[in-house]
Amino acid sequence: MRAFVFPGQGAQAIGMGQDLANAYPAARAVFEEVDDALGEALSALIFDGNLETLTLTRNAQPALMAASMAAMRALEAEGIAITDADFVAGHSLGEYSALAAAGALGIADCARLLRVRGDAMQQAVPQGVGAMAAILGLDAATVAQIAEDAAQGEVCQLANENDPAQNVISGHVAAVERAALLAKAAGAKRALMLPVSAPFHCALMQPAADVMRGALHDTPMQAPAVPLVANVTALPVTDPDTIRAQLVSQVAGRVRWASSVEWMAAQGVTSFIEIGAGKALSGMIRRIAKEAGTANVGTAAEAVAVAAAIKGEA
Repeated sequence: MRAFVFPGQGAQAIGMGQDLANAYPAARAVFEEVDDALGEALSALIFDGNLETLTLTRNAQPALMAASMAAMRALEAEGIAITDADFVAGHSLGEYSALAAAGALGIADCARLLRVRGDAMQQAVPQGVGAMAAILGLDAATVAQIAEDAAQGEVCQLANENDPAQNVISGHVAAVERAALLAKAAGAKRALMLPVSAPFHCALMQPAADVMRGALHDTPMQAPAVPLVANVTALPVTDPDTIRAQLVSQVAGRVRWASSVEWMAAQGVTSFIEIGAGKALSGMIRRIAKEAGTANVGTAAEAVAVAAAIKGEA
């Protein structure tokens, strides 16, 4: 069995997807559709812009989706369909890419949703109020308890369970700093404050979740062609209304990535194809499901190679 997975924020890079756009008309059309949907030349920023500007949440979210969809269109041009996967999944904003790839959301609608999401997440918390930290070397249950102990009336929560030894906490600055000290005392290898613009995936994001409830309600959505393994439940879903509700919950809720990969591996998934920019998810997957194989589609050469491998397995 096979899963197609889609990266989240942090994977962005200047030039991502440009090779695909040059090689495949269908990939180039993705960037043009996103530019039209947003009313601006986001593709110019992606291909030849400033990384600091691309990394702004409002830009990074639709840009990463565009790069993932360009890679999906390249795979399709090489004869691989979304239905060659048994499941799709994405890390945070990557869920939107997964839904677009599976036909649940149109590309233009997806770009507009992600621009709204990026703006809402940035505006939910004043600059300097929130923080996030990566805790390395402790399991998710331990980190969740440390976050709870450190809160002391403020917000501090486990935000991302990325792999067995990498978990991310989010909340008020002082609470996250307290948690980082507690984590080190508990034996964490490292506790790193992250260079993020807002405290994502914690209760401080509730205003953004409320914005997304309205935006998702007003956006057409079909059942995905293959089940989405959702961040908030680490279980498959195909019903559009349930997907909408889970995407709302996801804004302020935990990204259960490790649990999602474990669930897919338990169903018999042995091959995970990361579609879009970077290779961060592949690294996490190899630490979660050690027997599984991973591959990446971020360039034309990778699209050709992965398509040939999938056809060879058929």
